[in-house]
Amino acid sequence: MERDKRIIREIDRWRVLQGKHIKELTGFKGQRACDRRLRKLIEAGYIKREKILYGVAGIYRNSKKATKVVNGVRVASPKIRTDQIMHDIAVAETAIFFNKEYGIEFDEMTTEIELHREDGFGVRKHRPDFIFEKDGKTICVEIELNLKAKKRFEKNILDNFERYDKQIWIVPSLKSKIAKILQENSTIYPDIEMLELSNIQNGEE
Repeated sequence: MERDKRIIREIDRWRVLQGKHIKELTGFKGQRACDRRLRKLIEAGYIKREKILYGVAGIYRNSKKATKVVNGVRVASPKIRTDQIMHDIAVAETAIFFNKEYGIEFDEMTTEIELHREDGFGVRKHRPDFIFEKDGKTICVEIELNLKAKKRFEKNILDNFERYDKQIWIVPSLKSKIAKILQENSTIYPDIEMLELSNIQNGEE
């Protein structure tokens, strides 16, 4: 079914998805209907559900059988890093927020995984968590929950400034050290905007 293919494609292009994310990304009206479809895909050997972190709902991954649907060949799914799961969940929640609050269609979003694929083989470059176009401008979105080395962080800010028209950073708090560095850099790069993660999760601008 076309919706099954959509589920597999969305799992492929976002690193980590839970059932509630798949419901939104693929247009199911209710969670029960979505969960039933996911169970059928598990039974058919297309996807897997894994419990990795205690207290965190299971994560869906594509099997090699499913990767052929989107890539034409069977390949291993990207490895899930336990230290990055909460970040990747926040990425999915942010994408859903932008869809609901700003009307950005999911098909109009290009994810970090897709951007790296466009780069091809070679030296791995920094890429934002996802990008989209609005009003003729290309906007990048970064979820930054843990402070990186300042030099590396500022290089990522510069990269975004050079490539995109606007960069939106999702931070744990507007009073955090992460927000402070972004605020300092906004005097040099005026395209920076910040949003608190709690507002994203609560559906507030």
